[in-house]
Amino acid sequence: MGGIPSPSGSKRAGTKILLIALTSAAAALLFACIYVLIWYMMGKRNWFQLSKKNSSTTERHYEAMIISYGSLAPKRFTYSEVMKITSSRNKQLGKGGYGVVFEGKLHDGRLVAVKFLHDCKGNGEGFVNEVMSIGRTSHVNIVSMFGFCLEGSKRALVYEYMCNGSLDRYIYSENPKEILGWERLYAIATGIARGLEYLHHSCNTRIVHFDIKPQNILLDQDFCPKIADFGLAKLCRTKESKLSMIGARGTIGFIAPEVHSRNFGLVSTKSDVYSYGMMLLEMVGGRKNVKSLAEKSSEKYFPDWIYDHFAQDDGLEACEVTSDIEEIARKMTLIGLWCIQVLPVYRPTITKVLEMFGRSLDDMAMPPKQKFSGLLESAAHNMNVESASSMTSEEIRLVNSGNTQQFPPL
Repeated sequence: MGGIPSPSGSKRAGTKILLIALTSAAAALLFACIYVLIWYMMGKRNWFQLSKKNSSTTERHYEAMIISYGSLAPKRFTYSEVMKITSSRNKQLGKGGYGVVFEGKLHDGRLVAVKFLHDCKGNGEGFVNEVMSIGRTSHVNIVSMFGFCLEGSKRALVYEYMCNGSLDRYIYSENPKEILGWERLYAIATGIARGLEYLHHSCNTRIVHFDIKPQNILLDQDFCPKIADFGLAKLCRTKESKLSMIGARGTIGFIAPEVHSRNFGLVSTKSDVYSYGMMLLEMVGGRKNVKSLAEKSSEKYFPDWIYDHFAQDDGLEACEVTSDIEEIARKMTLIGLWCIQVLPVYRPTITKVLEMFGRSLDDMAMPPKQKFSGLLESAAHNMNVESASSMTSEEIRLVNSGNTQQFPPL
């Protein structure tokens, strides 16, 4: 008799085929999962090794730096030590794009300010700059560093405590001249200039700060000014003060034209002089140079506004200057206007600035007025400003000059 498949036999064969298909599918899925897992683990391992390699390179860089200091090396704190110094970061003093600053106390009772930096990109250039530059300084007008912490991505800087905070909290206040007084403002201005002269000419390695502004000037208990925040600083390793740089750095409103565009000249110590001049004008005017107050300035750019008032017979009444202290205000304004000459060749050096402070107003000529341009929107896209406190493109005011100028009368 011919064999006719029974229904039960066909069912078993179908079940077997289904099981084989399911098993094959499961095996394929398992293989894919294992492959993805291996790929992920290998990638993670490679990333870890790369991170470890980068971390090791950075560590070696710091170790070499510390050895190069010899006995002058800043003290190195562990992370647990800085946490203990700040009572686990209990009292916050300030905050910015760079990180957060907390009040602390050393074992000998001295108050300190501890800056905890955010995770640094690359090899932590800002951290390296700050430790290497400020660690080489010792001057009454430069903030002192007691030490630093470096444990992987955990980085902190330990500074002397400045009980009166930063200069900006006074000059931008409601009544800045009543709080500080013109004589004290004048002393602060000359103190900052002495600090810059030390950085530019008296250090073993010249230092260009690149971020001189009121927020980076700290005041001690006697309102003695000290230059702080060296995260953007550059070291000049030769006798020449000119620097080779890629990209701009600084804070909008204080950046020298040549730092933004080499068409204006070479970057040098005079780039700090420009920033210092802008700060002097802010100290006189009591307001930020990048923000025009319509009711006072008729929308004029601040340096234009202060230049015009300075040249008019009303003296500096617009800046609330009375006759008894007019000479102080006029001298600060005149020096500030010389410092912000567009082309660096026409600016005084910081040493000449100090000489100007010692001269009579009758011996100093009025600087030529610059052709301050309107807002240049395209500049905002071309600038690679590294400062954490830089402002929006709407606040950018750049300078442009076609004047035939004279040197300052020194």
